[in-house]
Amino acid sequence: MWWMTFRIALRALKRNKLRSFLTMLGIIIGVGAVIAMVAIGEGAKALVRSQIASLGTNVLVVIPGTLTQGGARTGFGGVRTLLDSDARAIMEEVPSVTLASPTLRQVNQVVAGNLNWSTVIQGVAPEFQQIRDWQVVDGRFVNQADVDNAAKVALIGETVANVLFGNEDPIDGVIRIKKIPFRVIGILGAKGQTGQGTDQDDVVMIPYTTMQKRIMGIVHVQSIVVSAVSAEKTQEAQQQMTALLRQRHRIQPGQDDDFFIRNLSDIAEAAQNSARVMAILLGSIASVSLLVGGIGIMNIMLVSVTERTREIGIRMAVGARKKDIMLQFIVEAVVMAAIGGALGTLAGVGSSGAINRMMEWPVLIRPDIIVLALLVSGGVGVFFGFYPAQKAANLDPIEALRYE
Repeated sequence: MWWMTFRIALRALKRNKLRSFLTMLGIIIGVGAVIAMVAIGEGAKALVRSQIASLGTNVLVVIPGTLTQGGARTGFGGVRTLLDSDARAIMEEVPSVTLASPTLRQVNQVVAGNLNWSTVIQGVAPEFQQIRDWQVVDGRFVNQADVDNAAKVALIGETVANVLFGNEDPIDGVIRIKKIPFRVIGILGAKGQTGQGTDQDDVVMIPYTTMQKRIMGIVHVQSIVVSAVSAEKTQEAQQQMTALLRQRHRIQPGQDDDFFIRNLSDIAEAAQNSARVMAILLGSIASVSLLVGGIGIMNIMLVSVTERTREIGIRMAVGARKKDIMLQFIVEAVVMAAIGGALGTLAGVGSSGAINRMMEWPVLIRPDIIVLALLVSGGVGVFFGFYPAQKAANLDPIEALRYE
C-alpha cells in the first residue's frame, strides 16, 4: 500500500520534472539557508567563547577611579592610590579570591640587534600567568625572585618573537626597552585577537617592580587583575574587594570610591547573549525561505489536483477511498519536501564550508540542526500538502469523470 503510493507519487513528479524541481527549489534554498545561517551564528558564538576564554576565567579588574580638578572630572586612572600592597591584601584577606596580580602597561619601542618594534610592555606578577591562563611555550614565566629583585628579564609574545628574532631562538637573547637590556626568559603561547581586533600576542611582559622602577618611575600600579574562586563567586568577590579597598584607602561612608572594579563575567555574558541573539536572528530570517517553499508546494499541488481531476475520478470509480486520494497527494507533497530537504542539506553544508574557506569566518555545523531542518521540511510538506489533498479527496466522482 505505502510502497505503491510512493511509486505513484514519484511517477507524478517525474511527469513534470522541471516544475517539480522549481517547486523543490524553495525548500532547497530554505533548508540550505537555515543550516548555513545557523552554522555562521554558532561559529560566532564559538569565536566569542574562545575570546572570552583567552581573557582568563572568573576575572575581575580593579582600576583607579576618577579625579575632579577645577570642576573637570578626569577618566578612570585619574587617581594614583592603587598599590601593589592592595593586591597582596586582596589575595590574603578576600576569601572569594584565589589570585591577584598588580599590572602596569605602556607602549614602547623594543630593540633587538638592528631591528625594532613598537609594542605593549606589561608589568606583571607571577600570579598573572594563572589568572589569564597564559601558557609559556618555551622558557619560563616571571617568578617571585624576579619581582623582589626588579630583575631585567622579559617574556615575549609570538608576534614580537617573529618580528624581532624571525627563525632564531629568542631564549637568552637580549632586547632593549628605553636603552635598558632585558634577557628573554620565555615565549608566551599564542592568544590571538580580542573581539576588538587587538593582537594579544603583540606584547612583552616584565616583572611589575621592574616596570615601576626602571621604565615608568612610579610607585603605584595601574590595575590589579583578580581571579575569583568560581564564576558564581565573582559578584561576592567584587563586594568583598570593595569593602576591603574602601577600608584600606580610608574612604568614609558617603564618599565615592577612588577605584572601580570591572567584572569580566558580565562582559562575557553580554557578548555571548549578543552572539546568541545573532544566531537566532539569522536562523529566523532563513526560516522564512522554508515558509515560502511550503507555499510553493501548496500552489503546485493545487494545480496538480486541477490537472488530474479526471484521474482522481477514475480512481474513485474503481474503488479508491477518500483517505487513499488524500494519502496520495500528501505523500507527493512530502516526497517533494523530503528531496528538497536532502538537497538543501547538501547545499547548506557546502555553502558553510565555502564561507569558511573564502571569508575565513568560523562556522560550526550542528548535526541536530540538520536533523531538525529535515524534519521541518517534511512537516512543511504535510502541512502545505494537506489542503490540496483534502480538496482532491472531496471531489465528486461523477463531476471528476466529466471534467475535461
